[in-house]
Amino acid sequence: MGRMHAPGKGISQSALPYRRSVPTWLKLTADDVKEQIFKLGKKGLTPSQIGKKILRIMKAMGLAPDLPEDLYYLIKKAVAMRKHLERNRKDKDSKFRLILVESRIHRLARYYKTKSVVPPNWKYESSTASALVA
Repeated sequence: MGRMHAPGKGISQSALPYRRSVPTWLKLTADDVKEQIFKLGKKGLTPSQIGKKILRIMKAMGLAPDLPEDLYYLIKKAVAMRKHLERNRKDKDSKFRLILVESRIHRLARYYKTKSVVPPNWKYESSTASALVA
């Protein structure tokens, strides 16, 4: 899939495992794995650090984050860019990149509203964004 605001095409792919069965050397049961997931979730690790499918298990236990992780990190990036622009008012490139990041945020928020991941009245505002990230 191509990049949104860049000419690159991207070559990254995930590799399918050879077998779907559990290896013979693995001594953990399914309950042990779930316990480990809950432990990592309570520590505050993000779903991408634990594993993508793990988010389903975290949602069942109520440990899932309020905002999706990709949206959260885009907002965090936009807040950092705004902070940079307060100190460096003449940085035109950062101003342009901020517009691109905020358009990504709006596009992703629109997608998550249709999928009912965020509430339909949720809206990104630059003035309140730092409170979302903190």
